[in-house]
Amino acid sequence: MQREPIIAPSILSADFAHLADDVDAIATADWVHVDVMDGHFVPNLSFGLPVMKAVSKVTEMPLDVHLMIEDPERWAPDYAKAGAHSVTFHVEASPDPAALCRTLRELGTKSAISVKPGTAIEPYFDILDDVDMVLIMSVEPGFGGQSFMAEVLDKVRALRQEIDRRGLSTLIEIDGGIAADTIGASYQAGVDAFVAGSAVYNQADRAAAIAQLREAAVA
Repeated sequence: MQREPIIAPSILSADFAHLADDVDAIATADWVHVDVMDGHFVPNLSFGLPVMKAVSKVTEMPLDVHLMIEDPERWAPDYAKAGAHSVTFHVEASPDPAALCRTLRELGTKSAISVKPGTAIEPYFDILDDVDMVLIMSVEPGFGGQSFMAEVLDKVRALRQEIDRRGLSTLIEIDGGIAADTIGASYQAGVDAFVAGSAVYNQADRAAAIAQLREAAVA
C-alpha cells in the first residue's frame, strides 16, 4: 500500500510578526514543524516553549517539535506537557536516548530522535522499540535554506529496511533542503514525513506549494 506523505512546514521560515496568519496559511499541511534552537547545540537561536504554546492556541494541527538543544533531558518533558504531538531531540546531545523516549511517551507525546548528517544510524537500531519517529537531517542543523545532502538517503534506506524487517510502526522524517526536486527521492528511499521551510513559505500560495510537494513525493 502506498504511503501517504506527511507534510510538515517549518515555521522557522514564517514571518514571526504575523505568526498566527502564517500558521493558518499552512492549514492544508499535516503537521506544524517547530524548530527550537539554543545557540549552543547549533549556532543559531530560534524560539522556545512560549512560542510553541502560542502556536498551539491558534491551530488544531499537530505540533512536531524539533529540539536542537543541549540537555534535552531537562527541557523536552516541558514540551510534551505543553501538548506537543511529537518531541524530537538529538541523540548527539543525550546520554540515554531510550530513557528520554520512554519519558516522553509516559507524558503522552510521540518520542522521536534525530541524527545529524555525519551521525551513523545503525548504533540506534537497538532502541527503535522506544522510538515513534526518527528524524534524519539532510543539512547541518541550525539554519534554513541549505542545500539537500543526497548522501543521507543511504541512511534512510538502511533505517527503512530495519523498521520493515522488524515490523515496527516507527516513522522516518527528513529535514533540510526538501523541495519539489528532492522530495521524490526521499520518499522512494523510505521517508514518511517531510519538513519543508522555504519551499513552502517562500511561495505566495502556501496551499499550492504544499499540494505540489505531495504530488512530487509520489510522482
